[in-house]
Amino acid sequence: MSTLTDLGGIGKELAARFDELGVRTPLDLLNHFPFRYDDLRIVTPAAELGRSESEENAVGSIVRVRERRARLPIIEAEIEDDTGRFIATWFGRAYLIGALRQGQRVFVRGRVTKMRGVTAMNVMLHRSLDDRERYRGEIVPVYPATKRLTSRKIRQVLMRNLDRLVDLADDPLPQSVARSLRFSAADKAYRDIHVPETPDAAASARKRFIFTEFLSLALAAQLKRAERETGEKAKALKRPGNLLAEFERNLPFDLTQAQRSTIDEIWRDMARDAPMNRLLQGDVGSGKTLVAAAAILMAARNGVQSALMAPTEILAAQHAAKLAPLLLPLGITVEAVFGSQTGREREAAKRKLASGEARLAVGTHALLTEGVDFAQLGLVIIDEQHRFGVEQRAKLRAKGLWPHTLHMTATPIPRTLAQSVYADLDLSVLDELPPGRTPIETFTLRRSRLAKAYEFVRLNAQNAAQAYIVAPAIEESEFGTTSVTAEYERLRQAEFADLRVGLLHGRLTPREKDEVMARFVSGTLDVLVSTTVIEVGVDVSNATVMVVLDAHRYGLAQLHQLRGRVGRGAARSYCLLIAPDEAGELERLAFLTQSSDGFEIAEEDLRQRGPGQFAGTAQSGLVNFKVADLVRDIDIYRAAKRCAEEIVERDPRLEKAENRGLADLLEAQPSARAMLASS
Repeated sequence: MSTLTDLGGIGKELAARFDELGVRTPLDLLNHFPFRYDDLRIVTPAAELGRSESEENAVGSIVRVRERRARLPIIEAEIEDDTGRFIATWFGRAYLIGALRQGQRVFVRGRVTKMRGVTAMNVMLHRSLDDRERYRGEIVPVYPATKRLTSRKIRQVLMRNLDRLVDLADDPLPQSVARSLRFSAADKAYRDIHVPETPDAAASARKRFIFTEFLSLALAAQLKRAERETGEKAKALKRPGNLLAEFERNLPFDLTQAQRSTIDEIWRDMARDAPMNRLLQGDVGSGKTLVAAAAILMAARNGVQSALMAPTEILAAQHAAKLAPLLLPLGITVEAVFGSQTGREREAAKRKLASGEARLAVGTHALLTEGVDFAQLGLVIIDEQHRFGVEQRAKLRAKGLWPHTLHMTATPIPRTLAQSVYADLDLSVLDELPPGRTPIETFTLRRSRLAKAYEFVRLNAQNAAQAYIVAPAIEESEFGTTSVTAEYERLRQAEFADLRVGLLHGRLTPREKDEVMARFVSGTLDVLVSTTVIEVGVDVSNATVMVVLDAHRYGLAQLHQLRGRVGRGAARSYCLLIAPDEAGELERLAFLTQSSDGFEIAEEDLRQRGPGQFAGTAQSGLVNFKVADLVRDIDIYRAAKRCAEEIVERDPRLEKAENRGLADLLEAQPSARAMLASS
């Protein structure tokens, strides 16, 4: 049985509707779990209705019925039981006209409101009862559905075929694991999640499937780690005893404690023969480039070269400009490899890298091109690593012999998310800002006060400061989002007609983007109107004002990243978040006016939006779980992680008979496949 049409009650048309939900095989159907349950067992007396904020159940006899035949048919029935009466209303159910009658006993379910002493229910579900029938409710699963395929139809198909479907499923969990966690057998868990007798039975089954999903991800990460530890060997780099003192002597300021501990973690990794695979997380301005410089120094003192790859030429140039004055006094030469270089410049850079004369290459994707070779590449640093694909990262590392790898990101990832999405990486966090950074003052403004925000931009421009104005869309759309091109034209011709205004968005060619950014960096533009392409890494110390239009369309973490484009110099800096006049949107954004801690903001963003929408992770393929939720179920994830560590320690290739189901699980779970493919 390999297709849905092999099941009872499913023809080609219904199979096509299931396909819209991603349900294409019988096992897909079995694993299409309810997202909630309607508990129809408990009946609330009429006198007590309206005390709950959720839907309620009631049973009673119809006293009178009134029908209104309009464009939207409405049926009202007054229902009573031994405790009192209430009004039940059905909207738009033309098929019920004439079906409800006085004296009829009914079960009804819906949301209840109370107004001026009248209790009213908007009926979502009902059924008729015999005069002497004793009501016995049930727990009804509610499934993810579509307009063309209702939850009720999905339930009917599942109930008809459940026995056959359960027989198809294998249990991937080793019996020892299931026993130790007191999980029921897989066939019982499937029945309990689809046809639970009690809420506890459904919750227990759901926990088993959540654990299984998490275990697949944790196992994949643990296998990656084991492969790294026991596979090909990197060059173990020696750490001279005076290395930190030598590094600090050339700095114009003291290292923060966070930078010291992170440098120590990285140097200890590089001293091992297992290739380092570490993620360096740091908020805007936390000093990641300085930590990278320390790693490059240790590589150079061991006679190996380093390569730093950034996603754009602007970012790569900024890294080169920061690293050169730090490293040149230490005898480390820096060579740039950019796509915009002339042929002569590129050939000169290639010669210095191939001979080993240049100890550090800083560049873009141009580093990946054929002919860019290294004498001995021992350290690879990838900035904003989520901007590069798996193959691109692997291609750069392949230019060396199992080099150590340091990934960097300025996006503060909540710890709950980082320990799962990046479970195959060791994690270093810079959670301390260097002293002396000017705080960014953040304000929320209603859209009706946008003119005031633009007056503030003009005032700052008259004082020789620059500003960013960010809009979410390139062109105007039916969704009412602000168009960056339309706003640019309006500002250029009206409010800022006497200012130098530039436009930047993703549809410009790389050369056009670089030209616009170069003008803004050099100060020949006063205002840059842009989409979020300036979100990460752009460093213009003279920019002091950030205005974000339609700020309600962004997550808090992304707004924090945008805000980090200002406050890069000594001058006071400001971020103005513009949202609709509705109070609710401004209340959500107010969190940013109270906190400048990127990790605290990231946690709040995760709480508000969930892991699937968090910046940089939705595209990673690592959070597309069916039932698990990394925020809600983090304790279950930790248990799965401990279990994965124990399994891989005893059976690093999953070759034992009891673990063979786990190998199949890894292949079946998209999250695990993505983890195994990551690098």
